[in-house]
Amino acid sequence: MKKLLIWLTALLVAVGLGILVPGPASAATSYCGLQWGSLAKAGPKFSTASVTNVRTGQHYCFDRMVVDLNGPATGYTVRYVPNIVQDGSGFTIPVRGGARLQVSVHAPSYDQKGNVTYNPRAKTELSNVSGYQTFRQVVYAGSFEGYTSVGLGVRARLPFRVFTVAGPGTGSRLIVDVAHFW
Repeated sequence: MKKLLIWLTALLVAVGLGILVPGPASAATSYCGLQWGSLAKAGPKFSTASVTNVRTGQHYCFDRMVVDLNGPATGYTVRYVPNIVQDGSGFTIPVRGGARLQVSVHAPSYDQKGNVTYNPRAKTELSNVSGYQTFRQVVYAGSFEGYTSVGLGVRARLPFRVFTVAGPGTGSRLIVDVAHFW
């Protein structure tokens, strides 16, 4: 017991004198090891697929939005913008949050015959994101000339990543993850 008290006293003295202190936080280390950044991201090609659904989910380190397509996903542009703008009309769509991501998928929300493949009931609330750490609102900004746009209101301008995943079946998914913190 006496040895334990001696070691504990030595440890407290070392901390008090500044001999043992934690090192400074490294700027290279980011939240959950994520190092995505917040600059625009794009995939270069147009898709022959159509948008069929938009959904969201939560992860320990980020919030996720998924755009489902009925074919291969190849083209997209995702970037922070001052306002979410409706395709075709240029009308500004109000979106909750401190920052806004405009997600433009190079795929329409209709098929080649003009039949609608995605027509959300509530265009201003595509998914209920109440209780999410980063997302504040998901809005449908329209489908015009082969593009479908979705506005994503987030808490602040945070790092994000974008990627595509094949499947299920012949479909694919465009995935946008936004980190909870830097």
